[in-house]
Amino acid sequence: MYKSLSLSSMPCKAMLQPTARITRQDSENFVDYRTKVARNPTMERLQRNYLFPEISAREAEHMEKYPNAKVISLGIGDTTQPLPDVVASSMANYAHNLSTHKGYRGYGAEQGCKELRKAIAETFYKDMGIQGKEVFVSDGAQCDISRLQLLFGSNMSIAVQDPIFPAYVDSSVIIGQTGDVENESGRYRNIEYMKCGPHNGFFPNLSKAVRTDIIFFCSPNNPTGHAASREQLERLVRFAQENGSIIVYDSAYAFYITDGSPRSIYEIPGAEKEVTDDDVTGCNRSVIILQDCWIHRGSSWVDSGARTALVANGFPVINDFNRIVCTCFNGASRIAQAGGLASLSKEGYKAVISLVDYYKENAEILLETFESLGLRTYGGVNAPYLWVHFPGSNSWDIFNEILKKTHIITVPGSGFGPAGKEFIRVTAFGHRENILEASKRLRSLL
Repeated sequence: MYKSLSLSSMPCKAMLQPTARITRQDSENFVDYRTKVARNPTMERLQRNYLFPEISAREAEHMEKYPNAKVISLGIGDTTQPLPDVVASSMANYAHNLSTHKGYRGYGAEQGCKELRKAIAETFYKDMGIQGKEVFVSDGAQCDISRLQLLFGSNMSIAVQDPIFPAYVDSSVIIGQTGDVENESGRYRNIEYMKCGPHNGFFPNLSKAVRTDIIFFCSPNNPTGHAASREQLERLVRFAQENGSIIVYDSAYAFYITDGSPRSIYEIPGAEKEVTDDDVTGCNRSVIILQDCWIHRGSSWVDSGARTALVANGFPVINDFNRIVCTCFNGASRIAQAGGLASLSKEGYKAVISLVDYYKENAEILLETFESLGLRTYGGVNAPYLWVHFPGSNSWDIFNEILKKTHIITVPGSGFGPAGKEFIRVTAFGHRENILEASKRLRSLL
């Protein structure tokens, strides 16, 4: 008979891909069974395990070695505070109604419920011309990244910030947009890496950037925590217009922006541009916005760049994205959407802001801690992430040293791109007592 797929892998330190096989159990031994199907060559281009499962594996290895240690995670950016009561109650009530004939609902619209889409447009894009029908509710921004890649296809050229959330690069490799990796630099061929660091205000030198079809841009940036200024976004929009590019703008942590930096790129004049294309005249937004509803990790949304954003042959982007969504997605959980709608009520929105303030206070504690150690630290003001510089060091070595000496999980900066080699990312998502304990341990590190 055949056994289920079994996985084996090298130790975490090797950072190699796991190998898989199907085994057939005979009476006395096991024999390999291999199909004649070749492995997808784009999967072979991926050079390492995805960053966050790798960190989880190292955490598990550490806990096995130090079973009595209290490990504090400042690594994977996951929320820790309970849902606001108004949100949880709404979700619970909706779930209970599903047990009744009157309240039961099956599949919903793949694009999301109309009430939530309308509330998102009115709450976040008021006076920007965005309508509810242009908003797509989904199951998370990371999933939307892959759906957008499917929309664009393998023949698109792309640009990414360096450093950047790894899903953008990995999904580009998988979809077939890239060449092989350059071993010395760690960069994939056919990707334009726009270096963003302290030397340039965490904003790329666009005068030296190569024209690409798609520009992935994250603000506030994950991992650096930098929120692009109005002047920086004006330059980005102008650059995209001049090159006829589409910007995929990831603003998952826009709630955290408090210094006057734009929360939406649609605040920038020129993100909407009047165009005439054959017989089509209208307002063409060349920006697609990703926004993650991280409060309850149940849904996110995409603004599709407006109903009249057009590709080169004049076909509306929104129509193609709608087809992708309807083909590849059964719709976000109705229960999660009920929570999302509650979070946009007056009471719910106030509770959401209270949670943001809690995590921002955590960030202040950690920022002061690292600065007291003489370490240059960025972010932590407009985002729940801090970007800590260890000049001349390798980020995985720093990760291992902090974990060994303090039992604290961080994220090596090189996991976000070559420009992160000397940095670690630290998250402010955590219980206050753990943040204070982590601060105490870190102060004894140096």
